[in-house]
Amino acid sequence: MTQTSFGGSAPVVEVTGLRVRYGDLTAVDGVSFSVARGEIFGILGPNGAGKTTTVECIGGLREPTGGSIRVLGLDPLGDRGAVREQVGIQLQTSELPDKLKVREALALFASFYRDPDDPMRLLELLDLESKRDERFANLSGGQRQRLSIALALIGRPRVAILDELTTGLDPAARRETWNLIESIRDQGVTVLLVTHFMDEAERLCDRIAVLDHGRLVALDTPAALATGAGGDQRLRFRPSAPVDERRLTALPEVSELRHHGDQLELTGSGNLLAAVIGELVREGIAADQLRFDQANLEDAFVALTSNESPPDRGFATATEHREETR
Repeated sequence: MTQTSFGGSAPVVEVTGLRVRYGDLTAVDGVSFSVARGEIFGILGPNGAGKTTTVECIGGLREPTGGSIRVLGLDPLGDRGAVREQVGIQLQTSELPDKLKVREALALFASFYRDPDDPMRLLELLDLESKRDERFANLSGGQRQRLSIALALIGRPRVAILDELTTGLDPAARRETWNLIESIRDQGVTVLLVTHFMDEAERLCDRIAVLDHGRLVALDTPAALATGAGGDQRLRFRPSAPVDERRLTALPEVSELRHHGDQLELTGSGNLLAAVIGELVREGIAADQLRFDQANLEDAFVALTSNESPPDRGFATATEHREETR
């Protein structure tokens, strides 16, 4: 497992040896990590990896079987009231009564806190002002997600837990929600983001914890995880003029050359792109329709989570009994 430190301040969230069991089934097995102030910290993993169980424990909604958790120096269970004043949570399965209006929902949640945020400010921030009198049942998927964010922020939290926030949204709504998450961080809120979307994690997260079968299998920045995945690079282009292929294949960065119609595809490693383009420039040839592919977070995720669990442990089965990731 790789790990990179982030920031120099004391951690906002500290998880040490977290274990959660349901009878004979283990959902979380010895997970440890810390989250720095101001991070967007991603928790990534396949269905049944223990992601939701982990953040429920952090938010004080579920009691661990073992290990310890500190949120802003507090015990989520022993100091439950203080933690709930400072942690906003949007869970994957959050629902509201169909007839409840947007403004009524915010007023209800605001009543739970001693010093709530201004509901109208949040409605304006999240582009819901025109929907203040709309019933929950009449909101679109994106509007419901923005309302979930507003409800998670109404208590002026220092930490926001967002679980599978963009599941079921169309691409435009997903990108709009990403902008909202970044704006939350810009307001000084530390964000724990549970997701299974690779592009979402790459776009938003400063660091990512990858869970698989209840265990932490990697912890690093998206870029470092992608680099660690290894794998060949692929460069594909259409040369503007005939090229001496022997000069390309002689480059130490190139391991293979293939033809795809009038296009060339070069496979290799190291600084493949710069090496090939440099050789083409020396020959006075342009690379048209250029496409360059290298290992990304998805490659790392597949490599880290492709192994099946030992037959006697049943981690995925544990979570399947409790909805998708619980």
